[in-house]
Amino acid sequence: MDGAAELVFCVNGRKVIEKNVDPETMLLPYLRKKLQLTGTKYGCGGGGCGACTVMISRYNPITKRIRHYPANACLLPICSLHGAAVTTVEGVGSTKARIHPVQERVAKCHGTQCGFCTPGMVMSIYTLLRNHPEPTLDQLTDALGGNLCRCTGYRPIIDACKTFCKTSGCCQSKENGVCCLDQGINELPEFEEGNKTSPKLFSEEEFLPLDPTQELIFPPELMIMAEKQPQRTRVFVGDRMTWISPVTLKELLEAKVKYPQAPIVMGNTSVGPEVRFKGTFHPVIISPDCIEELSVVNHADDGLTLGAGLSLAQVKEILAEVIQKLPEEKTQTYHAVWKHLGTLAGCQIRNMASLGGHIVSRHLDSDLNPLLAVGNCTLNLLSKEGERQIPLNEQFLTKCPSADLKPGEILVSVNIPYSRKWEFVSAFRQAQRQQNALAIVNSGMRVFFGEGGGIIRELSIAYGGVGPTTICAKNSCQQLIGRPWNEEMLDAACRLILDEVSLPGWAPGGKVEFKRTLVISFFFKFYLKVSQILKTMDPVRYPGLADKYESALEDLHSRNHWGTSKYQDVDPKQLPQDPIGRPIMHLSGIKHTTGEAIYCDDMPVLDGELFLAFVTSSRAHAEIVSIDLSEALSLPGVVDIVTEEDLRGVNSFCLLIEPEKLLETQEVSCVGQLVCAVVADSEVQAKRAAKRVKIVYQDLEPVILTIEEAIRHHSFFQGERKLEYGNVDEAFKVVDQILEGEIHMGGQEHFYMETQSMLAVPKGEDQEMDVYVSSQFPKYIQAIVASTLKVPANKIMCHVKRLGGAFGGKVTKTGILAAITAFAANKHGRPVRCILERGEDMLITGGRHPYLGKYKAGFMNDGRILALDVEHYCNGGATLDESLFVLETGVLKVDNAYKFPNLRCQGWACKTNLPSNTALRGFGFPQSGLITENCITEVAAKCGLSPEKVRMMNMYKEIDQTPYKQEIDATNLIQCWKECMATSSYSLRKVAVEKFNSENYWKKKGLAMVPLKFPVGFGSTAACQAAALVHIYLDGSVLVTHGGIEMGQGVHTKMIQVASRELRMPMSNVHLRGTSTETVPNANVSGASLVADLNGLAVKDACQTLLKRLEPIISKNPKGTWKDWAQAAFDESISLSATGYFRGYETHMNWETGEGHPFAYFVFGAACSEVEIDCLTGAHKNIRTDIVMDIGHSINPALDVGQIEGAFIQGMGLYTIEELKYSPQGVLFTRGPDQYKIPAVSDVPTELHVSFLPPSQNSNTLYSSKGLGEPGVFLGCSVFFAIHDAVRAARQERGLLGPLKLDSPLTPEKIRMACEDKFTKMGEMTTLTAALPTVLLSWIPPHSQAVLPKPLLVLLAFW
Repeated sequence: MDGAAELVFCVNGRKVIEKNVDPETMLLPYLRKKLQLTGTKYGCGGGGCGACTVMISRYNPITKRIRHYPANACLLPICSLHGAAVTTVEGVGSTKARIHPVQERVAKCHGTQCGFCTPGMVMSIYTLLRNHPEPTLDQLTDALGGNLCRCTGYRPIIDACKTFCKTSGCCQSKENGVCCLDQGINELPEFEEGNKTSPKLFSEEEFLPLDPTQELIFPPELMIMAEKQPQRTRVFVGDRMTWISPVTLKELLEAKVKYPQAPIVMGNTSVGPEVRFKGTFHPVIISPDCIEELSVVNHADDGLTLGAGLSLAQVKEILAEVIQKLPEEKTQTYHAVWKHLGTLAGCQIRNMASLGGHIVSRHLDSDLNPLLAVGNCTLNLLSKEGERQIPLNEQFLTKCPSADLKPGEILVSVNIPYSRKWEFVSAFRQAQRQQNALAIVNSGMRVFFGEGGGIIRELSIAYGGVGPTTICAKNSCQQLIGRPWNEEMLDAACRLILDEVSLPGWAPGGKVEFKRTLVISFFFKFYLKVSQILKTMDPVRYPGLADKYESALEDLHSRNHWGTSKYQDVDPKQLPQDPIGRPIMHLSGIKHTTGEAIYCDDMPVLDGELFLAFVTSSRAHAEIVSIDLSEALSLPGVVDIVTEEDLRGVNSFCLLIEPEKLLETQEVSCVGQLVCAVVADSEVQAKRAAKRVKIVYQDLEPVILTIEEAIRHHSFFQGERKLEYGNVDEAFKVVDQILEGEIHMGGQEHFYMETQSMLAVPKGEDQEMDVYVSSQFPKYIQAIVASTLKVPANKIMCHVKRLGGAFGGKVTKTGILAAITAFAANKHGRPVRCILERGEDMLITGGRHPYLGKYKAGFMNDGRILALDVEHYCNGGATLDESLFVLETGVLKVDNAYKFPNLRCQGWACKTNLPSNTALRGFGFPQSGLITENCITEVAAKCGLSPEKVRMMNMYKEIDQTPYKQEIDATNLIQCWKECMATSSYSLRKVAVEKFNSENYWKKKGLAMVPLKFPVGFGSTAACQAAALVHIYLDGSVLVTHGGIEMGQGVHTKMIQVASRELRMPMSNVHLRGTSTETVPNANVSGASLVADLNGLAVKDACQTLLKRLEPIISKNPKGTWKDWAQAAFDESISLSATGYFRGYETHMNWETGEGHPFAYFVFGAACSEVEIDCLTGAHKNIRTDIVMDIGHSINPALDVGQIEGAFIQGMGLYTIEELKYSPQGVLFTRGPDQYKIPAVSDVPTELHVSFLPPSQNSNTLYSSKGLGEPGVFLGCSVFFAIHDAVRAARQERGLLGPLKLDSPLTPEKIRMACEDKFTKMGEMTTLTAALPTVLLSWIPPHSQAVLPKPLLVLLAFW
């Protein structure tokens, strides 16, 4: 094979020629480091988040067509791009040239917050518009299915997308039979007369039109190259890997014969993640390029033949066309495959992954293989010996040698037969999330009845996710042939299938009972579907389904999204140029959408820069016996390995209460603890060397992972917290009923899109150092780095431009990472960069505290709660971190919106062998509030009342006192509740939900409403102080600096609004560069919803100081410009620079007396959510949410609505789908978007309405505004309790009237198993049987097992 000397492709219209390219190089680092195109972001490295989305364009010289498709740059080897055109966000538009309508609309519709995910969003929408200039809403939501956003809640991004659609303002559906534009239960009533509200946050009339003729053309040079250049195999040889790209079938076969073990890679969506995350290495990769035979589409008499090289997206398009053209009876399999492809992965992966690759990979959770297997598909193979066909059956899927590809053989195409009359095919899947999530269980099913008669002639059933490979229930199907399609057959089939598809209790991945239940629930759905079709084909012979059963066949997946937001118009008397109260776009919004916003890792590589990678503990509790660094140090490019020995004397730092060690080389207390750090010339070398560090451990006991284990071992951090009000014990003596219960709540990963990032730069003199870091707390970074380097703080300057999300996760652990990075930089006198990979980040940094809440409530029969005794246990992890403060907050906020006359709450922080948990948006209240609301729900059930009635009955009323004796005016709390009742049409919809539930057995709806009282404050005056620095320059422009961090909440935008109002100048005159300890020293942490409050008051103070100084100048020349006034002031030696200061809110708390004034003010709100659940699968759909918030006088309604919606969606994820999983040894399994699911665009409520309560009270806050960053998280539990309501309805219909205990997160598994029925019972019985051998084996001591006959051990292990 002659190797081509060079790789040729284009990036944003510019030709790129690479000679001697390394085959291991992916497009993402190439764009970012080599081409300095940093708009494309690193988010996860596995194609699961969409942050690195680019558009790939390819020209086909045979069809003369150009194909545009989105792709994940993190998975694209650059060797695969020969002849392709790559478009990044920089190529779409920029502020330097022109911005594209997509970029403009996403920004102006307020679709950006932190902005880190935005370039990927823009590229997904842009690529869609290149293919469909006027897309449907379904196409838009599908295009965004592979993109994750942690900030916005997606609604404003959907709004921006909808401006490209040709649709009316209608939601395009009739919920409960009523159009959203008609009067009725979906109507959104206005607030009371006299309160003018605005429904629009942006004006579509201002938008640039989309003009497809103005887009970048496909480079003619590449077109000519494809047409004219002789095609030949390209070979790229790197240091470790060889990449071979054959361009003909003959050359592909030659390569495969020469390298039979080499994988054939098309989209790299299977091999890529294995290489990156599992350490798999292939010395040779074969990647076919534009081989016509691999892209064949052939319509034959017996079916459809599809080339193995077609992408899954192309397969979906082809099948859609075929389904349209052919009669329904012939397209049963095609329709099932097409439907499955709609939820398989994201749009990017579907466009990269090939049909052949998906089939041959044979992943245990493959969505298509079970379906293709039951569809009697055949595989067309080719080798040097010739062609042959093999069936895609169980033998192939289990890699049986006689039924598999032989070495040197390739898969060319797949035959998918037409279905026949009286043949029916269906596919089923259930995942943690509706879209872009691997299936927990999936299935393909086919039945053939011959010439009717309802007698089974052929039956084929296959499952994925229930074994090491796809499993076919072959024996069960064989026994059912000849039986009529009736309920007797159904019952027999379920038992046969469960016996054959054996899933032992110890099966990997857990969820055993759930998986078994899904196995037969899917078959039941298939039974119902086929029965319904049979009835329509022959109504006389086949009885119909009961009406109540028909909904089991309907998909939950939503109608098109729509939403509204209502905020208060500014006072008509307010000056037009005064920006306060107006919905102003995030000032970095356009830069977010163009990729020009700079984040820490976007900073250019500096001369001599090194990279640092951490080595972490692989044991939860162990003594380190030895560390061998020799092999790691011997690798080329490795400069140093920093250990605890290097940090002697500076290896710990105390931020809060207890000191924490930076590196640990003696005794580790969790998996993910930092052991040492490798410093090398490049990221690749550092990470490669980190894997070569050899650590020998001696395990220690006990290993404590859960709260229950901590309680059992009395493993607590010191500092129990207790709050008591009234006389709880006496009150229990006079109540009608007493209830005791508990609820578990799982943790949550921050999942900020930008991982932990830092760059330490020694200045070369006076021991000075600049630290650029993605942190919420520059003062702490400065202090810990100064301590580690043994220099005064004035030598260390910490700079933060912006964060790509934080949510509390970029405080404590960030400081430790930065200190070690700075130490390495100082030691070697060279800049050192450290960027954590997503999996590392999730492993090391911890997250929200898991909670166990125990409660005892004493109440009257009418629902009044007179006594409440609560215990909180939080899982703090291995070190104290912020756990005590989280615990305190949870205890103080335990009352939520309720006046409990007698209350006792005690809390303990558990010390466990998990990475330390830390601050996360809401800071203890989402856990504490859920415990209280769960108690309220149980009290309501005991009283036979609705939870909403009990909530209202126990709510604070007007002026009152909290348990810690702080005064509260609850007028606006009651007003929010009433407004939410009205705007959500709660009463009407409650009736509609009950009607729906009475008419549907397998689908249930739930409706729930929760109130919110969120106290805002740090608990001490010192923690609330803030400072600012404002300069006026001689040209009249203004520079503002303050101590707050921009992390997506728009604080910089609000600060410029403040300066604009106070100085009475246009916002365009004011600039803000970023946050630095060099300009504003000693700034407090940015968090607790107070960043804009505190820093805004400091900016206001500075501006007022300047204005007071300039009053004489301005009065002399009232019509002058700021340039005139600045020059005049300078000429008169008047300072044009001022510091501003706010000493903090007067807050305090005495834990000894249980009294204080720990909070500055209260944010009130209410949320009503409606859901629908599928009782057979555990899936749920968020139908509608209405939120009403009391936010005072909004400084910027657009930013405030965004904060509420984003927090709500994050809370919804917390309470429903975000589930952290650990091994029994304390290893975190959920280390990326593949395993850990945050809400995606498909999870947003179909309707989301946010309203602000008209402002009625003035306060001492900034312009009487309120902080909104955190309160909305808790409102996500309205979805939890709506699901709870739906599950209760299902259980009541099944005669299950006992207590209902549901823990958080309320995942599909928990929903399904709570909807108990005959299928769950069958799954449980079989699971007990399957687990019995494991139990027996566990009873036999290891020394006794050693003498047992080996066949008996094998039998017990695999029974």
